[in-house]
Amino acid sequence: MSATKRLTVAIPAKGRLQVGSIGLLEAAGFQPETYSERNLSVRCSGAPVDALLVRAADIPEYVQDGAVDCGITGADLVLERDADVVEMLRLGFGSCSLQAAVPEESAITALEELDGHHVATVFPRLTRRLLAERNVFVHICEVSGSVEIAPRIGLADGIVDLVSSGGTLRTNGLRSLGTLIESEAVLVASKGTAGALNGLVTALRSVVDARTSRYLMFNLPADALDRVVEILPTPGSPSVVPLRSSEHVAVHALVPAAEVWELLPKLQSLGASAILVNPVERVLS
Repeated sequence: MSATKRLTVAIPAKGRLQVGSIGLLEAAGFQPETYSERNLSVRCSGAPVDALLVRAADIPEYVQDGAVDCGITGADLVLERDADVVEMLRLGFGSCSLQAAVPEESAITALEELDGHHVATVFPRLTRRLLAERNVFVHICEVSGSVEIAPRIGLADGIVDLVSSGGTLRTNGLRSLGTLIESEAVLVASKGTAGALNGLVTALRSVVDARTSRYLMFNLPADALDRVVEILPTPGSPSVVPLRSSEHVAVHALVPAAEVWELLPKLQSLGASAILVNPVERVLS
């Protein structure tokens, strides 16, 4: 990042994506100064970065048109806007899926059976394209909110909407026909500015990678080291430190967080003791 030019990063003005974006910037060392819902722009201390708070759906166009240097928004919104931007990094929060759904009592039981029916959605372009790729052609009813109510008032036979846990579908008497795409928060940039964002991308990636990692430390009988190395899901070799007792060593390893629960009993069975599992703030590879 240039020492003379401040970077402008567009982030969602509200909702889960805003919370995740602010948290990511803070963890990466770009501490936003005091802000409220009335702020449109927030300076970040510790780096020449300004956060511009705008509608998440508008961010792809802001980035594409060069109004901002880069932006954080949902991958689904980038695809819906068909924005000419470069995806720099998947950010690991805001996970959801775009799903088709129908009322519980509907005779439609598969995506293919939506062919020729009316579908309500706030993602008209994306819905039409994704269904067409499956040879399903529907009549789109574009709405701006409360998609779930559309079948109940006779506007549509089904819906296509973002789903996180599925609770909203169940509450509104809907059942899923399947997922069209998976989505999460992404950092996007215009083709002209992508090359100037190396520092920002590196800082954010170090946090994203760290959140999916854990740092393991444990003591181990030296004669069990080879067997432990075989089961450690560690890129490269773990660090091995001799202990005062020549019969034991200390092993340090960075492992995927999702695999820790399966790994711990295996380590214990091989004689590992004093096992510590630590969160990681940054990972630079």
